[in-house]
Amino acid sequence: MTQTSENVTWLTQEAYNKLKAELEHLTGPARAEISAKIAAAREEGDLRENGGYHAAKEEQGKQELRVRQLTQLLENAKVGEAPAADGAVAPGMVVTIAFDGDEDDTLTFLLASREYASSDIETYSPQSPLGTGVIGHKVGEDAEYELPNGKKALVKILKAEPYDG
Repeated sequence: MTQTSENVTWLTQEAYNKLKAELEHLTGPARAEISAKIAAAREEGDLRENGGYHAAKEEQGKQELRVRQLTQLLENAKVGEAPAADGAVAPGMVVTIAFDGDEDDTLTFLLASREYASSDIETYSPQSPLGTGVIGHKVGEDAEYELPNGKKALVKILKAEPYDG
């Protein structure tokens, strides 16, 4: 579900199984299918002007990139343990913050990796400026993070609860 350190990704069992199945498909049937497309296009002749061949090679490149991403993600995955409900902001939590301490100007988001992004709630990566700024802070504390323009923004942690998604 979320990053717990620089290289470890926390995943629910369901998310792990889904990503593992995607990897198995990409390294099995999908890889064979793209190889067959490339072979068929190669038999059409001149490769310099063969649009089907170039499209298939591009598709193969994208597929292999996804295989590398999934392999790395799953190698560094930690499955099953949700973060503690101790009021400290950690990956895997739904966090509510107030900008500049103004409790009328709030944002609630899931602190998680993009693989676990949900359409139900906005998701921020633990490596994002906001994510790195709030991790480790407890409810009631102020946190600071850097804006894209280089200025600092101050937020107050109002709530931090494990995501039950």
